[in-house]
Amino acid sequence: ILPFVSVNQILLLLLVLTVCAILYNKVHQVPSALKNETVDLESPEEMEEEIPVVICAAAGRMGAAIAAISSIYSNTEANVLFYIVGLKTTIPHIRKWIENSKLKEIKFKVVEFNPMVLKGKIRQDASRPELLQPLNFVRFYLPLLIQKHEKVIYLDDDIIVQGDIQELYDTKLAPGHAAAFSDDCDLPSTHEMVRSVGMQNTYMGFLDYRKQAIRDLGISPSTCSFNPGVIVANMTEWKHQRITKQLEKWMQRNVEENLYSSTLGGGVATSPMLIVFHGKYSAINPMWHIRHLGWSPDTRYSEHFLQEAKLLHWNGRYKPWDYPSVHTDLWENWFIPDPSGKFKLTRPDS
Repeated sequence: ILPFVSVNQILLLLLVLTVCAILYNKVHQVPSALKNETVDLESPEEMEEEIPVVICAAAGRMGAAIAAISSIYSNTEANVLFYIVGLKTTIPHIRKWIENSKLKEIKFKVVEFNPMVLKGKIRQDASRPELLQPLNFVRFYLPLLIQKHEKVIYLDDDIIVQGDIQELYDTKLAPGHAAAFSDDCDLPSTHEMVRSVGMQNTYMGFLDYRKQAIRDLGISPSTCSFNPGVIVANMTEWKHQRITKQLEKWMQRNVEENLYSSTLGGGVATSPMLIVFHGKYSAINPMWHIRHLGWSPDTRYSEHFLQEAKLLHWNGRYKPWDYPSVHTDLWENWFIPDPSGKFKLTRPDS
């Protein structure tokens, strides 16, 4: 009997020791397990969505692209990947500027745009030749330039971003919509500015309604226009709807029939988009596209309104790196001087 009792006691003792060991491990290892779990949740790159932002770097305006990139990068914690689009001759300059400044920390890819894709699609117009620059049409070819992303942000170079670009990226696109834009009639605070500089904010300001092809579209000339200087685009829908092909069709028709011109609203790149996207786009929060800052060297917004704005756009002739222009201090906050000294700001004392 004694040996039997002894074995039972040993087994009982082992059981007690095992339970104690389990309890000890639970008490002492839970914090470290939680810590490891937190690290595991945060560390994989796939957990942090990449936000692709497309900006063009044109000759003579590279400082604009630099200021835009600087403002975006400085105002977000998001994982932004910049696609910087240029022509073959300008790419070395923009790359050197980034790599030799505080922007060397950004994630970016330089993409070469081949202007030959525009051959026969642009009608020459002497009134505003700057609008015919090849990079103005990069936004038409987004799926050809950006391969792996479902959602893309396109921004003109003459902007600065004061908000978190994540907010703009989170813009909801309705089913079947390939893009989101800001309406030109969407923000009462800008109406006085538009009236004071005589800028059109309807389709009549962009399309020639004397032409039968325009009248046949059945779009009222008083329809509110939108500005394609800020775009949130769905690449799947864009490709599915063959948006690029549609835009090219209207470019070619304009070459043949002069359906729109830069003497109207200033939109050789805007007009085909107004036609193709009519009634088929989602809305961007108006504060994410405060524009017309470049339409007059005299007309200014209130400082309070500009501080509230998430994105400022100097569309028009009067750019903040040139003189004269307005609200240049807000733009210059984000400008980074060219290490090569080639790009210089034009100021009254320079």
